[in-house]
Amino acid sequence: MHFRIAFRTLGLLLMMFSISMLPPIFFAWLFADGMAGIFVEAFGYTLGSGLVLWLGFQRFKEEMRIRDGFLVTALFYFALGIFGAMPLMLDGGIEMSIPDALFESFSGLTTTGATVLTGLDNIAPSILYYRQQLQWFGGMGIIVLAVAVLPMLGIGGMQLYRAETPGPMKDTKLTPRIKQTALALWSIYIGLTLACGLAYWGAGMTWFDALCHSFSTIAIGGFSTHDASIGYFNNPLIEVIAIAFMVLSGINFALHYMALRGRSLRIYLRDEEVRFYLTILGISIAIVTVVLASTNTYEGVNALRYAVFQVVSIFTTTGFTTADFANWPNMLPFLVFFGAFTGACAGSTGGGMKVIRVILILKQGRREVHRLIHPHGIFPIKLNKQPVPNKVIEAIWGFFSIYVIIFLFMHLALVALGMDFLTAFSAVGATLNNLGPGLGEVAQHYGGISDGSKLLLSLAMILGRLEIFTLLVLFTPMFWEK
Repeated sequence: MHFRIAFRTLGLLLMMFSISMLPPIFFAWLFADGMAGIFVEAFGYTLGSGLVLWLGFQRFKEEMRIRDGFLVTALFYFALGIFGAMPLMLDGGIEMSIPDALFESFSGLTTTGATVLTGLDNIAPSILYYRQQLQWFGGMGIIVLAVAVLPMLGIGGMQLYRAETPGPMKDTKLTPRIKQTALALWSIYIGLTLACGLAYWGAGMTWFDALCHSFSTIAIGGFSTHDASIGYFNNPLIEVIAIAFMVLSGINFALHYMALRGRSLRIYLRDEEVRFYLTILGISIAIVTVVLASTNTYEGVNALRYAVFQVVSIFTTTGFTTADFANWPNMLPFLVFFGAFTGACAGSTGGGMKVIRVILILKQGRREVHRLIHPHGIFPIKLNKQPVPNKVIEAIWGFFSIYVIIFLFMHLALVALGMDFLTAFSAVGATLNNLGPGLGEVAQHYGGISDGSKLLLSLAMILGRLEIFTLLVLFTPMFWEK
């Protein structure tokens, strides 16, 4: 284990992250909200800490290995959560408690979107922008950006990319060089953000709201500048724009790249994961619409309007709201909430277990049924007409097993901390799947839960964002063996 190269890399990444403290200074000056000082202070602390680490270990030039990538990724996410919380708790800001600030920071960086804040409409614009920016950087992953920069500094980035990018097929690169891959992904990410922001602005949002909501839409984060979220605007056109970009952001960004390069939309239709993703969205929307209309929850076309928005928002793990889905009749709150467990496609900015894993688990289940009927038969599992190696299936079952075990343990821990069963269940599900809003006491915000629960749920957010194994591997004795 090359601890020295890990700390050197962490120092470089922290210095890069310190730059993110500068744009909020501009907004503090523009809106004259008096918050510029806290961002200057946070910038100094973050830059100084990164510089100390880098200077202390910059003479060590060892090559980064896969295990080093896992360590750097985990260290970086924890460091980012801590330093990212500084503007939220420094004197002169909103002065949140340490657990609250850490919760909000980790929620932003992991694109969970759970919040402990209320009264967002009265919070300083620079703070609101900073929260949205945290989600935007976390959406594609700051480390994916770093792999485009670190090679120029003499540090290979593929190990970081493998550790941070979501989904079971992490070795697939869009271009021969990992730097070009990261730049390709970020180019698409920035392009979608610009298009979303301009669409929001054209539909009636102020330029500030359009900028902030484009960040959280493309990142599939769900933070808003208003307590009522997207429902604040009560604008069907804004909702349609949000739905379109949430669906796009929930699709593998590699497919966006290939569709642009090939100038064809058939790329999407040929992909089995996308077809399944759109199918479950369509079926769920139909069910929710029928129940809402039949129970007279909403009149006329409003049943379809709210059904489409909430299903897409929750299933993609964005977490925007236009209606209080937690109080919908019948089984609807649970149907919508359980959609987040499947989540979005692998290689997207969404959370959840990922659609591709669900597809392969279902296919493995079907194969076992076929084997019962024909014990000596050979039934290969295929995805997009290509056979899937058994090691991938085994990895997915391993992920699912650990996911369930961690979910149960965290659920029991929250109940032990005094949370009721439903709230604890939904809180773990919302944070481990990087969704945000839950059911019960956390349907609106997480401000009322205990500090211990907030810290535990912060850990759940990181586990969900790094897809469990990236962090869990650090706790195995084999990882630390020479």
